[in-house]
Amino acid sequence: MRRRQSYELWYALMAVVLITAVYWMVVLRFGTIPPSSDLFGHMLGVVGFLMMLMTETLYSLRKRSRRGAMWGRMSAWLEFHIFTGIVGPYMVLLHTAWKFNGLAGVLTLLTVVVVLSGFVGRYIYTAVPRTVDGAEVAAQELEAEIAAAEAELQRWVDASAQADWSLSRQLLTLPPVPQNSMLLILGRIFSEWGYRLEWWRQKRRLKGLARGQLKALDALLRRRRALNRQMASLAMTRRLLALWHAVHVPIGMVLFTLAFIHIIAALYYATLLR
Repeated sequence: MRRRQSYELWYALMAVVLITAVYWMVVLRFGTIPPSSDLFGHMLGVVGFLMMLMTETLYSLRKRSRRGAMWGRMSAWLEFHIFTGIVGPYMVLLHTAWKFNGLAGVLTLLTVVVVLSGFVGRYIYTAVPRTVDGAEVAAQELEAEIAAAEAELQRWVDASAQADWSLSRQLLTLPPVPQNSMLLILGRIFSEWGYRLEWWRQKRRLKGLARGQLKALDALLRRRRALNRQMASLAMTRRLLALWHAVHVPIGMVLFTLAFIHIIAALYYATLLR
């Protein structure tokens, strides 16, 4: 079974919109931006930091757990990791009261870098074929899925009301998957434009097919193309993911080291010096 569709980015967007609405209600109520030192500002900082801490630790612990299956699917943990990795830093950003001098400025910059790096990592991660549990699909299994998709597509063409040489010829005119693995990974959105444009032109010529038949054919073609794209870029994707991981993790460690220094300093100046 292949990976299901995920909606963590939409959930994160909804959470950001809700938090922003509450933030602006506080601004309108008190007529000023909430300072970092008041109750609301502290709540933003504490909750945001805890979410960032969960982002940094929980997913890694789940990956290394020997009894991981009892704690749920890896894909679900990854979705939670992405959700907290977006919402937490946003709350910390609001906690700064838009003041970026000193250590707070460095922390904000590193937070932005880590979040952007996370988006890059997610983009590369989605290029690796995985099961619904988040496990990588081996090359042999991917080849078997490609063969099955080709056979299913051929059966559909043979059984179609327009099962003649013209339909097969039109399918052959669709642009093939590029063989440049780097282009397939970093520019896969752009590489698909030509295919979608040509397929849109071909669909207009298939007037003898019902809407349901066109939808089924479109799904089969998309599936075949996605599998071929994943197969062509599999090795390069894994290398890029390893490189990204080697960069992303150290930056995150520096970020949390400075964050703990900031928290200790804030507690010291707020309590011990009074």
